[in-house]
Amino acid sequence: MSESVQEGPRCGLVAVVGAPNAGKSTLVNALAGAKVTIVSPKPQTTRFRIRAVVMHRGAQIVLVDTPGIFAPRRRLDRAMVAAAWGGAQDADRTLLIVDARAGLTDAVRAIVERLGRDRRPVWLALNKVDLIDPPRLLPLAQELNELLTVEETFMISAEKARGLDRLLDRLAEAMPPGPYLFPEDELSDLPNRMLVAEIVREQILRQTHEEVPHHATVETENWQERKDGSVRVDCTVYVGRATQKAILIGDGGARIKAIGQSARRELEGLLERRVHLFLNVKDRPGWDEERGRLRALGLEDEG
Repeated sequence: MSESVQEGPRCGLVAVVGAPNAGKSTLVNALAGAKVTIVSPKPQTTRFRIRAVVMHRGAQIVLVDTPGIFAPRRRLDRAMVAAAWGGAQDADRTLLIVDARAGLTDAVRAIVERLGRDRRPVWLALNKVDLIDPPRLLPLAQELNELLTVEETFMISAEKARGLDRLLDRLAEAMPPGPYLFPEDELSDLPNRMLVAEIVREQILRQTHEEVPHHATVETENWQERKDGSVRVDCTVYVGRATQKAILIGDGGARIKAIGQSARRELEGLLERRVHLFLNVKDRPGWDEERGRLRALGLEDEG
């Protein structure tokens, strides 16, 4: 253990940035040792900044899981990308996650160019290295280091938890001296109402296809504590069109029922209490252009 970590409390923010589907949320969950952000095989799963708190070797590492950075079209897209770059601006370290299989895509090049202009300390983590031949890794790492000044490079597999011990050790050493920002036993700053909405949205991502997943948003409308210690939660799922509503509800309500059951089981494990979850689906054309909906997601309107 290095002396710098033993001197006193150390705490800092680490922005986890990258293109959609690079594995950012999987990495944050793996480092935190618990589920703090939703994960799906579909890109653009994370929509806003989620802070996960990791205690390691006397340091508090606050990981800021950000939306994937991509070319925005809708107001929602612009707000998501702004949230990602905002997370990078506030951080002590920026950790760029690159899908080693996909390599140096146009999206990664655009992110690298922007990071280069910001001139902030950047670390690079090549993710999913277990899925490609090792000889391909070094040239990719070299090319990225030539395009961007990178202080540290890590080869990891977030899903297989490979290479994460070294990453955590180095992050702990790099955190600046200072008091902890969160209680040591806190995992995330995500409020329970928003956690419920995100877990429901994760199941929508996992259980629906076609155009539905990225045209749906979930809001927790009611949270009612019950005398027996359980909680009743009412959520509304907004979709863009009536056809998407029909797909989401399914024949005889089968799909929305399955989504609710899976979400409820997971929430009961996370909240360690009984959860009575009720879902309502509404079609609301253009919700992803509404300022009020974006504020409900915790996003700033970028015009």
